[in-house]
Amino acid sequence: MSRSAHPAGPRHADVLPEGHYSAPPADLNALDPKVWAQTVTRDEDGVVTVGGIPVTRLAEEYGTPAYVLDEADFRARARAWRSAFGADADVFYAGKAFLSRAVVRWLHEEGLNVDVCSGGELATALSAGMPADRIAFHGNNKSVDEITRAVEAGVGHIVLDSFQEIVRVAHIAQGLGKRQKVLIRITVGVEAHTHEFIATAHEDQKFGIPLAGGQAAEAVRRALQLDGLELVGIHSHIGSQIFDMSGFEVAAHRVVSLLKAVRDEHGVELPEIDLGGGLGIAYTSDDDPREPHEIAKALTEIVTRECEAAKLRTPRISVEPGRAIVGPTAFTLYEVGTIKPLDGLRTYVSVDGGMSDNIRTALYDAEYSVALVSRTSDAEPMLARVVGKHCESGDIVVKDAFLPSDVAPGDLIAVPATGAYCRSMASNYNHVLRPPVVAVDGGEARVIVRRETEEDLLRLDVG
Repeated sequence: MSRSAHPAGPRHADVLPEGHYSAPPADLNALDPKVWAQTVTRDEDGVVTVGGIPVTRLAEEYGTPAYVLDEADFRARARAWRSAFGADADVFYAGKAFLSRAVVRWLHEEGLNVDVCSGGELATALSAGMPADRIAFHGNNKSVDEITRAVEAGVGHIVLDSFQEIVRVAHIAQGLGKRQKVLIRITVGVEAHTHEFIATAHEDQKFGIPLAGGQAAEAVRRALQLDGLELVGIHSHIGSQIFDMSGFEVAAHRVVSLLKAVRDEHGVELPEIDLGGGLGIAYTSDDDPREPHEIAKALTEIVTRECEAAKLRTPRISVEPGRAIVGPTAFTLYEVGTIKPLDGLRTYVSVDGGMSDNIRTALYDAEYSVALVSRTSDAEPMLARVVGKHCESGDIVVKDAFLPSDVAPGDLIAVPATGAYCRSMASNYNHVLRPPVVAVDGGEARVIVRRETEEDLLRLDVG
């Protein structure tokens, strides 16, 4: 599979068609480091460990299903992004991937900023001690209350997403006696190689102001005229789970063309450019993601080259990795329940979670890996479909994978690369309780987001 191929689905990428499966791996007990967190290994008894802790112990202490997050891996990835871009650029962690107060504190300590897109995410970042000036606030339909809270808190940037929002933010800021720094999010007309639901730079979608037809240029004119706003740059985000850098090259060319037009019309060189996030991770061994230093080098060279051609000073670059930091750092630990072989097709392996803790397979046709983690096995491989316990035929966690044919009820299996979007998109479908997030580091484990209880559900049900 090439870098441009996308595991989210077949609509915009080259993936295997339904019913066509690759051969089983040579060793079902092996753990590919591309898809597992850095400290994951097997001990001498064949049990998978993370941060030095066996998953069997984690299951006993915290139950299943559970999201298990490798703190050392998270911090290492955050540092790698910070180091790759250096002091002359900004790295904003995209909080929508997964946000908790512990994560915010880790980001603060590792020198990253935070990107939020709701009042709840803003409250989480602020309550965990992230300085407001290191927070950027996104969203296509921010409420008046959310904007007011953001301006009052002193967030570093608000990303303007519409003509109405330009006026709305300016009015609120002026009423509070402030001048709010803003970026204008534009859609540059790039078709990213990704699933249609997570492609965000073509014109026919809800985000941003189109570059086509002069709309983005008009947005700049309006923002520059309003006293409550300090326009500092342009924002562009072309999609998510992208491996191919060519889309970023086209986007940067078009963004810089807008910066040149702004200079020529208004005599203003905007000092910042935010190229968004969306860089892919490995969900399966076939995926080939780029390293942070490769991404930083490529993006910096693209912007520098385009600015030199336009005779512009190179603006300060911002990027917004979320999935690329937290995605590979966690796996979801399940206990096997019902096993249902279907002759000539596959074996259905049911687990004690499902689409309530990972909606991505149902939503995006996403692909995942899976492994037996409570023991090793020398049994022959079987084609399996890992499914959940919900009343939906689409309740699939891993559509097609190979597991040992002796997998039995009570075994523990784990799905890697579930740190991004799984907990943040989790639901209470069928009134199933959302799992905890358990952070492990240096032989110690602690809950950073506790498991929901039935009391939690009933507390919201006022009768």
